[in-house]
Amino acid sequence: MSATRMTIGVPKEPFEYQMRVSVAPQNVERLLKLGYEVLVEHDAGIKADLYDQQYEVQGARIVDAPEAWGADVVVCMNTPPAEQLAHIKRGALLITRVNPRANPELLDAFSQMGITVLALDCVPRISRAQSLDVLSSMMSIAGYKAVVEAADAFGRLLPGQVTAAGKMPPARVYVIGAGVAGLSAIGTASSMGAVVAATDVRPEVYDQVESLGGEFIEIPVKQESADGYAKEMSEDEQVVAQRLYAEQAAQSDIVITTAQIPGRPSPLLLTEEAIAGMKPGSVIVDMGASEQGSNTALTQVDQAVQTSNGVTILGYTNLANRLPSQASQMFGQNVVNLMKLITPAKDGAYQLDEEDEVVRGMTIALDGQIMWPPPPVSVSAAPAPQQAEAKAAAPEVNSAEPPLRWKGLWWKVLLGILAIVLIVMAPASMANHFIVFMLAVVVGFYVITAVTHSLHTPLMSVTNAISGIIIVGAILLAGTGNLVVTVLSFIAMVIASINIFGGFLVSHRMLKMFQRSSDE
Repeated sequence: MSATRMTIGVPKEPFEYQMRVSVAPQNVERLLKLGYEVLVEHDAGIKADLYDQQYEVQGARIVDAPEAWGADVVVCMNTPPAEQLAHIKRGALLITRVNPRANPELLDAFSQMGITVLALDCVPRISRAQSLDVLSSMMSIAGYKAVVEAADAFGRLLPGQVTAAGKMPPARVYVIGAGVAGLSAIGTASSMGAVVAATDVRPEVYDQVESLGGEFIEIPVKQESADGYAKEMSEDEQVVAQRLYAEQAAQSDIVITTAQIPGRPSPLLLTEEAIAGMKPGSVIVDMGASEQGSNTALTQVDQAVQTSNGVTILGYTNLANRLPSQASQMFGQNVVNLMKLITPAKDGAYQLDEEDEVVRGMTIALDGQIMWPPPPVSVSAAPAPQQAEAKAAAPEVNSAEPPLRWKGLWWKVLLGILAIVLIVMAPASMANHFIVFMLAVVVGFYVITAVTHSLHTPLMSVTNAISGIIIVGAILLAGTGNLVVTVLSFIAMVIASINIFGGFLVSHRMLKMFQRSSDE
């Protein structure tokens, strides 16, 4: 690509149902810092209560539809219909959601147009690509909105209360699927005071569910994901899972289903029999609802229905669209993060590195050449085949010849010898101090190792204070005139200082993770 400054076009979404816009005013300044000029179509964000004046204040230029669609880089929520596609010029870059598995006909259109297409819904599920993943950002909003919609349909309080008029138990919320949407729903329902339980076929999400205040209910079906997504179950596995879902749904006031399989119909989780066993007044939010298939047998797409036994089923297909302002801002931030990745020089000219697995995974077409499907990207924690083969081929260790583990213990032995020498050389009056010290070591070890990980940063502040006391004591002892005491005091000061400065450095870096950088 040339080094000239390029334009980014933000057109008005052509689909009537779409309330969001691909770039919000809050995202414009960050795109300008990358060297681009931002062109926003007139009233592009009006459905999300984002107005032209807000874009202009941030530095964007308001243009008509042909100019927005004719920019060097065009960003939109979904692949536009043919009428709008015709305005995109040959050689331009289109950034949007494509869903190429379900829309293979779009590949021919991209090829004939000679454009480059990056699909925001095809971001590889790896750690460094999370900031680009619009599926995650939109599902996070959808999970929150699912709980809000459920609470509204439930018509009763979610938290338990004890009042003069009597006691009200909290509502029980059951979430099937602990992906991004499920975890968002768990956190939201828990924060609203409900008793939350969740189930997932991936046992590794146990800690995440528990950390958000939910109870993880193990399912007798387990999967290992190679691409970050859950796989389709076999018929036998589905029967076992559905039995558990029915048992838990019968005990719950609100059930939120989140199961989706990319490129395939959503799996059936709750059968008619399971819904018939639920309590009257219960609510189901089917986040897997679609025309191709839904998570419940009685879901009606984009409608709220009530069954004969009084269970309300919400089949809304686009919950993030019901919070358009914030959803637009989060979608726009995903776009900003992508532009940062492909504009390393911040000179207003993108560069697509096809050796980058993130860029390659998103590339549907490159100057008209179809690049789909991309090479598979594995995110499984399982060992690579080469490693497994090497491990299998490794010779067995003779159990009669134990490994020389003492080689890694030499420093512990040395410290033990030094401690014994110190105790022998110390005055008899210090015997009681050594006993107190050893007891403090034992108690401190068990106390600190029992502290949850979320409290480790404040714990560092406490240890910094203790280290400060050690330094003060070492300074007082350093001038006693005893060489041994002086040397030990100096060592104590050095070690305590390392602990203090290191603790502050780590605390600063951890706190910085929760701060917004000025160029984001």
